Amino acid sequence: MNQLLAMRVFARVVQAGSFTRAADSLNMPKTSVSKLVAELEEHLGARLLQRTTRRLTVTADGMAYYERALQLLVELDDLDNSFASAQGHPRGKIRVDVGGSVATILIIPALPDFYARYPDIQIELGVSDRPVDLIRENVDCVIRGGPLTELSMAARPLGLSSWTTCATPGYLERFGTPTDPRDLEKNHRLISYHSARSGRVMPARFERSGEKFEIRGQGLFSVNESNAHLASGLAGLGVIHTFTYTVQPHIERGELVPILQDWRPPRYPFHVLYPPNRHLSNRVRVFIDWLAQLFATLG
Repeated sequence: MNQLLAMRVFARVVQAGSFTRAADSLNMPKTSVSKLVAELEEHLGARLLQRTTRRLTVTADGMAYYERALQLLVELDDLDNSFASAQGHPRGKIRVDVGGSVATILIIPALPDFYARYPDIQIELGVSDRPVDLIRENVDCVIRGGPLTELSMAARPLGLSSWTTCATPGYLERFGTPTDPRDLEKNHRLISYHSARSGRVMPARFERSGEKFEIRGQGLFSVNESNAHLASGLAGLGVIHTFTYTVQPHIERGELVPILQDWRPPRYPFHVLYPPNRHLSNRVRVFIDWLAQLFATLG
């Protein structure tokens, strides 16, 4: 038995809460994961996990072993990272989860700069507007927009994005240019964005001199992914209310026209989140530092 590998696998099973999710995150067959845990239990002469057809629970012995094993694994990673850091070459794989527009418009175009600095870091980028479970899905860090709701996670502020409401020239020629947010509820088509988690429509918020409005649109068309939201606006399906960084290049090319510019809500915060009880490796740390520099350019 490879005891070090078995310890890592067991720790991943505990964190993921299932053999299947652990196997997926480790890119290993489920049978291999089960076999390694069974061999570890036989080696220790103790039951670490209680298995039933519906549930997996950690025994008291299993939790005690997990805590000590995790400490050893962290110290081993620290040792490995100290040599890489001393040579200025962080290396290894990190798993990152981001929303669609953040990935395609901000992060991916800037990655050549990151790899020029850190050529030995492998990034597994999950792109979705669906919030992930960092612990169960073995994700090192995620980028979240809006007020912090996952208070159990460690968080670092990244930056703020302003909002822009816009539509294509063809749409405005057909329907006219709204001068007040309330116009969007009467004679216009506002493309709604609905939550990938709850399915609820996220209202478009407008604010000017203390006056506030929330507009939900007529419900003719809505999407649950940020790139699709932008594409809908570019297709002339209606008005979109979104982050300035997503539409600014299209405004500069004349593909979209900003409207209601004096009705902008406060800028929207972005944070990077990571598990507080997981060792923050040097490769994750330099990636987060790079993210902070990247998001500092948001307007």
